[in-house]
Amino acid sequence: METPEIHPERQESPPRPPRRRGRTTLLIGGAAVLGVVAGVVTGYAVQYDREPTALPPLSQPDLRDSQSVPAGAGTTAQSVNVNRQVKTDGDLRKLLLKKPKGATADKSLSAGWMSLVEYAEGFKEPDLMFENLVKDDPRRIATTSWEERGEVFVTVNLIQFRDDDVLSARDFGRGQQGYMAMDDYAGNRGKPIPGSGNGRVYVYDEPIRESGYEPLYQARAVAQRGDVVMEIWYLNNTRKVSAKAVMSVAKQQLERL
Repeated sequence: METPEIHPERQESPPRPPRRRGRTTLLIGGAAVLGVVAGVVTGYAVQYDREPTALPPLSQPDLRDSQSVPAGAGTTAQSVNVNRQVKTDGDLRKLLLKKPKGATADKSLSAGWMSLVEYAEGFKEPDLMFENLVKDDPRRIATTSWEERGEVFVTVNLIQFRDDDVLSARDFGRGQQGYMAMDDYAGNRGKPIPGSGNGRVYVYDEPIRESGYEPLYQARAVAQRGDVVMEIWYLNNTRKVSAKAVMSVAKQQLERL
């Protein structure tokens, strides 16, 4: 699905009208890379099964009788290591919202991944968008899509960044929201998603109109949580999108993050 440009200071690349298309899998290759990953996985597996190490005594001179503090009775190697993991470091696809009862999933999205090239293709200047995306050091994009009654179409994208040197996820989210109020986009400032801190839902003032087609009404939700930006596109080909409906989907997806 289409989104505004990432950074306001960069040349804008207006999005194309939403269209349904297949997704391709993110490609990560190279024997050297695989070798490093295998080594990391093996080392982690060994560490994961080890029992927690007792804490050393505090190095203060007046605590001569202090002893190492043993782990609690309910503490195990597994519980310690699982709690250290960041929730989004696992399979990001598992955090995607499940389709509602009665909805039909987009079968072309069975893999659940979207490549950067494919994401950039949703813009009128895909080359420029791809270049800007690469600069932001994205990690991966998980996606899901479904339709309801042949009139409602929903796509959810979870765009994850590495955030090693800069807070790219935060900047990306802010940039996405930065000009949604412009007439070429939603035409309004949207409504805040309660409890999200930075999320907003935008119901477009005007539908997409193309000769020979019924008007296509759309809404969009954008929120950032840690190193992930949640993006939801909600389309209706019969009537204006309900802000309440989009807000409900956005809240449910944020809860999973």
